[in-house]
Amino acid sequence: MTIDPLLQPSLAAPHAPTPGRFWALVPCAGTGSRAVAPPPAAPAGSTISAFGALAGAAGEPLAPTLPKQYHLVAGHPMVMHTLAAFAGVARLAGTLVAVAPGDRYLDQHPHPSYFVVDCGGPTRAATVQGGIRALQERGAQRDDWVLVHDAARCLVTAEQIDRLIDACAGDSVGGLLAHQLADTLKTSIDGPGGVRVASTVDRSNKWLAQTPQMFRIGPLLDALAKVGTNVTDEASAMEAMGLHPRLVPGGAQNFKVTYPDDFALAEAVLAQRGHGTTLSRFGGDRGLGASETGRKTIF
Repeated sequence: MTIDPLLQPSLAAPHAPTPGRFWALVPCAGTGSRAVAPPPAAPAGSTISAFGALAGAAGEPLAPTLPKQYHLVAGHPMVMHTLAAFAGVARLAGTLVAVAPGDRYLDQHPHPSYFVVDCGGPTRAATVQGGIRALQERGAQRDDWVLVHDAARCLVTAEQIDRLIDACAGDSVGGLLAHQLADTLKTSIDGPGGVRVASTVDRSNKWLAQTPQMFRIGPLLDALAKVGTNVTDEASAMEAMGLHPRLVPGGAQNFKVTYPDDFALAEAVLAQRGHGTTLSRFGGDRGLGASETGRKTIF
């Protein structure tokens, strides 16, 4: 029997994988400049900062300068919908939210289902490295799994996260949620009158990478250290090591809020769901008041 070489790293593990614990890491240190309009210039001598008076009280309209993950979607800061999904995954040993140094926004939304560390860096990969080190300081081991998830993918569900864990817990590499491309894919050239089609690309084996992306802590740290911090996702770092992460079907709704129009779409999806999951796990209008998360945490 001939084995597809792309599958060999997953099928030919040198030894049986050890179970390991499961940790979640939510990088939350970016600003989301494509989704949020640039702010007007502050008056000369102003002491207002991006995380100071402009943030306002929870539940009030948020200023454009606030990072997109804190803007309200269906009545809650976007990241709270993200964290509500992880709060519903019973197998997680802990969920770390990695924020930028000096970012105290989530102090307004304390909850036992996650903890916040200001270990964010200048790039996503640097933030992931800092977050993993923070997990290790709290007892995470190299053989444990880390599920890295974009704060701005606020429509992920606990069921999708559990499906990823089920699919990858026995895999020697790990994997990620992804959505198989449905639209016809074009390449472009600059032509008379604007950008024009250059060619049509076969879409049969094309996938849109999503998150969470789930890998062992040790190999992921090694990969990031080797390839540098300019990679845009964890799977790319593992691919650079010659590995082939597993693709686990996610769904079209697990998109990343990236552009202004995406807020309205996310709001519509959450309204259709009734956003009851967020309310039930985090409580009232300010995301406070509920102490029962449906799972235990060691922190």
